[in-house]
Amino acid sequence: MQVESNIFKVGVNIPPEFLQTLMDSINDNMESLYPLYDRTFNYWPVKGTWRPLPGSTPYNGTIGKIVVADEIRTEFTVREKDLKKVLEIIRDVHPYQEPVIDVIPMIEWKSITPSDAD
Repeated sequence: MQVESNIFKVGVNIPPEFLQTLMDSINDNMESLYPLYDRTFNYWPVKGTWRPLPGSTPYNGTIGKIVVADEIRTEFTVREKDLKKVLEIIRDVHPYQEPVIDVIPMIEWKSITPSDAD
């Protein structure tokens, strides 16, 4: 089966106090993949850990000391045409100097099994 996709799943961990702003900002700047719905995100609590190295300017933590923090993992799907803009929004809203952002190519399920809504 030959399936082309211009859909990506984006995942990022963020401090809980930034989650709503992040979701609102992304939603306002991308086309929804789901007819008749927008602001479609998944999120759940996670623990993040890191050690700021010399030269860094950590939002949370002290140079050379391991940090363990409560974060929220959020994931959503985005069209390729909106991907760059969405990644820039994450960088603008996210307080970390180096947020970890996962971008995963996906196959849109409707390209395999169309829904009744199409």
